[in-house]
Amino acid sequence: MIKICPSVLSANLADLANECASIERDGADLIHLDVMDGNFVPNITFGAPVIKWARPAAKIPFDVHLMIEEPIRYIEDFAKAGADIITVHIEACHDITATLDKIHACGVKAGVSVKPNTPVEVLYPLLDKMEMALIMTVEPGFGGQGLIEETLSKITALKEEITRRGLELPIEVDGGIKADNIARVAKCGADIFVAGSSVFGKEDRKAAMNDLKNAVK
Repeated sequence: MIKICPSVLSANLADLANECASIERDGADLIHLDVMDGNFVPNITFGAPVIKWARPAAKIPFDVHLMIEEPIRYIEDFAKAGADIITVHIEACHDITATLDKIHACGVKAGVSVKPNTPVEVLYPLLDKMEMALIMTVEPGFGGQGLIEETLSKITALKEEITRRGLELPIEVDGGIKADNIARVAKCGADIFVAGSSVFGKEDRKAAMNDLKNAVK
């Protein structure tokens, strides 16, 4: 069974706590929180204090995606704020192993992400050091983009490597996921689907998430 992880990048951030509570009631499996620093990506969102205040509003996991340079500096802050999963970009870490160790030392699950132009093979040496791999299917920074078709082969290759090594490691995809393409992405081996505008942009969010899940059946 796939999991739907709505991204609050497309939500009403002025009412984030209620948005998190609402999306949980509507059937979300996780909540995706994009943290951007205006440096690693050309956009700025929010930091750990915002997540801290939103955390009590929902019980499902907070999937915190750090699109920031040298995230090791802030791991403890986001862990204390209530992150259940902290995903960092391999491109943004001087020492990715130390960063993952820091995440685990804070009692949080670790994920590693790659941008569309980064070869997926850079993740292979780290597969036994993480709890989730994230493939970006758009350039990180802004919501509402179209899925980059060329990224799908990376999902397939990663799934084959995970299977070959006998690992239980979910693959998350982020970017351009819609009801008319989610089945193709799932067939490549993805397990968790970040969905922003295709959920928060709909009047009936519960129906939108059901449409995504039903499209894979």
